[in-house]
Amino acid sequence: MSEAAGIRVALSGAGGQIGAVLRPRLLDAGIVLRSGGGPTALAPLSDSETVTTGDLRDAAAVDRLLEGTEVLVHMAGTSVEKPLPEVIENNLRALQAVYEGARRHRLRRVIFASSNHAFGMHSVNDRLAIDAPFRPDGAYGLSKAWGELMGQMYWDRHGIEGVALRIGSALPRPTEFRHLSTWLGHDDLAQLVLRSITAPIPGYVAVWGASNNPRSYWDNSAAAAVIGYRPTQSAEDWAEEILAQENPLDPVARTLQGGSFTTIDYTPLAERPGRDR
Repeated sequence: MSEAAGIRVALSGAGGQIGAVLRPRLLDAGIVLRSGGGPTALAPLSDSETVTTGDLRDAAAVDRLLEGTEVLVHMAGTSVEKPLPEVIENNLRALQAVYEGARRHRLRRVIFASSNHAFGMHSVNDRLAIDAPFRPDGAYGLSKAWGELMGQMYWDRHGIEGVALRIGSALPRPTEFRHLSTWLGHDDLAQLVLRSITAPIPGYVAVWGASNNPRSYWDNSAAAAVIGYRPTQSAEDWAEEILAQENPLDPVARTLQGGSFTTIDYTPLAERPGRDR
């Protein structure tokens, strides 16, 4: 029997790309699941799943999602670069409402979908440890840095355990050059989340969400040591095919870990203040 069997878990963002991957796998592990699909009415996948709807900025919707649970896997929110007002509503206001709900319902742990884009302005030549400084590549990445700090605060102030998953490129398979460094396969995604649910942790931890990629930008040894995550998939299995293709990124984006996010509304070096002096 899975060590996750019988754990009562809430999954926000269950109707999204990652949520759709996780729902059946969490149920297969024996988890008793409450899935929140935002405004979308989801059909339960089994008798072990209850579905809820609602805007997570609304305390009543948060309460419906978290009722009777002990762990939240928070995958809801804006997941790409968008104008700041939208990011604030979905990734800041809603996240704070979710954490307050976790406090009301006395959850023991929140697993937060952070992102590699909180570090996207680091050079591709850098290999980042888990304590690397935040260098967000836009409003989305900035919101994820804020979310990680919120998780730390709720552990320090309220004793709610936290795991921040710095998710790379969660896709069925890698399809372009950057993915050789950032890919997170679906089997590894499920393992990462299950280990985050079940592993004993020292309060609040962050881990990189990536498969076993030899070209990875990130040193993820802490994930094995802290939560027992040992990825079994590798982007290198597709390297020959991908390296035969043209890299779709522009010349600047190729130099930065965040890829295409880094040059959205980007000011070229030659146009920055002081360059004409």
